[in-house]
Amino acid sequence: MKNDDLMKRAQQELRDAYDFDPRDPMFGLSRDDMRGNKISRRATLRLLAAGGALTMAQVLPGLRPKPAMAAAHGGGILNAAWAGVAEITTLDPAQIGQVLQFQITSNVLSGLMHINNDLVAEGDLAESWDVSEDGLVYTIKMRDGLTFHNGDVCNADDVIFTYNRSSDPDQSRHSSVIANVANVEKLNDLEVRFTLKAPQASFLTKALERASGRAMTIVSRGALEEMGLAQYGLTPVGTGPFRITEHELGGRVVLEKFENYFDPERPKLDGVIIQPVDGTEPLAAAIEAGDVDYIGGNPLPGELVDRFKSNSDLTVDIKPGPGFQSIWMNPWVEPMQVADFNKPLDELKQENGFKVRLALAKALDRDLFVQQALFGNGIPAYGSINAAMGFYYDNGLAETSEQAFDPEGAQALLAEAGFPGGEGFPTLRLQTTPNTRRAGLVVANIYKQVLGISVEVDPKEFSVGIEEFNKMDFDLRLGGSGGDYDPDDGLIDWMMTSSKFNGPFRDTAEMPFGFFSEAEVDALSVEQSVTADPEARRALVQQANKLTSDKVCCGFLYHPVDILVHSNRVNVPTESRIPGLHDFDRMTLS
Repeated sequence: MKNDDLMKRAQQELRDAYDFDPRDPMFGLSRDDMRGNKISRRATLRLLAAGGALTMAQVLPGLRPKPAMAAAHGGGILNAAWAGVAEITTLDPAQIGQVLQFQITSNVLSGLMHINNDLVAEGDLAESWDVSEDGLVYTIKMRDGLTFHNGDVCNADDVIFTYNRSSDPDQSRHSSVIANVANVEKLNDLEVRFTLKAPQASFLTKALERASGRAMTIVSRGALEEMGLAQYGLTPVGTGPFRITEHELGGRVVLEKFENYFDPERPKLDGVIIQPVDGTEPLAAAIEAGDVDYIGGNPLPGELVDRFKSNSDLTVDIKPGPGFQSIWMNPWVEPMQVADFNKPLDELKQENGFKVRLALAKALDRDLFVQQALFGNGIPAYGSINAAMGFYYDNGLAETSEQAFDPEGAQALLAEAGFPGGEGFPTLRLQTTPNTRRAGLVVANIYKQVLGISVEVDPKEFSVGIEEFNKMDFDLRLGGSGGDYDPDDGLIDWMMTSSKFNGPFRDTAEMPFGFFSEAEVDALSVEQSVTADPEARRALVQQANKLTSDKVCCGFLYHPVDILVHSNRVNVPTESRIPGLHDFDRMTLS
């Protein structure tokens, strides 16, 4: 298909997808569109459009011709490096907090649903499903003959068990993902019925999806009881295409082909060995020497992209990435202290602690950072809502946000706070990972040049840094989120007082909230999550997003791109190329 024809067809599909009546709780879809054993491309695009999460960049991949693959064969072991981490701390979906972890479990544990790269929602453990006329009741039939890696039968009881476990906030970090479910009941061994509190266009494609949602990633009752939580976190038992045969903290994760997987054509590989690799040069050395053939895990250090592109033995594939990265500022540390974000913005601007936070945010030259730290591979960010979320993304926020780059304004604020030219300002520690140390140095240099202050870059191994972040034991931290395809990911997961990443392990007596707490943001975040009309939802999302930006929840820095690097002997089919995920089951070695 020629490029002009491809673009015309994509534009027509985009127009058709957005041609619906928002007053219809099913967004113009009939029951036949929603039930069966696979949602059609048309219906899937319509659901994404109804949720506001459809862009031209997402329509095009499903129309492009599939690339010709090098001669490949089944079998073989794929050696993969997991970047920017020294150990994989947990693989229990109820406790997973990082993309790099669910990238692994998506190959080991299943959900009722999964999404391929054509944005088509497919049954994973679900064989077929039916939806009521009002969009509130989902009846799902599972595949017959499913087994866990330990030989136990997988059926409706395991779906009920997973739901009960995941809906309990004391057991799961992801209970909010299924908060719209009013009830789940077992009809027979292979059928379950979900009743929702309100229609939810993203229910099949998010709440029941096996990877990024995590809440309904099906776990084994028998294995949890036999192994205990700690061991299950290391070697979880699922029904996926691979089973884990080896994993110790700080060591490699070994995946082996599961011979009883429901699809006899998958996986193609005999296994995958995943080796945590912390640091930029060790990662480069591993793939350049041929010790590994594939890189997953944390985002690739920007300084390696051009280096890998120039290597004829490597493939570098770049796509838009769903996520955001920020400079997090601890509101309990002087001179950035703000004990109450609920005051009107004009009042906050009278407080020295807020003046410092706003100065730090305004001083961030994001365009310079993207060029120097990421070698152009990034998008300046002013909020947690990224471009992958379709029309929810606010293109104008860069101009209207209080955080817009303003060196003179930043300098004036710092002077008003008592630190003219940076004089007397304490040296702050900026926590990074070893992989992002260079990016941290760029940030430190920007602060030195714009504000005249000194920032000490403090690289920490990923799991150590996350633990300190969760305890609110830091001054500044460079970090953020990935795998964010829906506004709930940017707001519910991060910006609410009760968000799962908002200082969950802090001393609550010393710190009543984590890095941010604002009542209006809390209310808007909840309201948008149950608003069906996409136009109305967009208004709520953008209002909440601007509030977090204006009130300096953090210094928003950039939205990443998704960069996949592998040796030329690894064949990654188009269907497996999902930004933020690494689905190994269809990959082959040539």
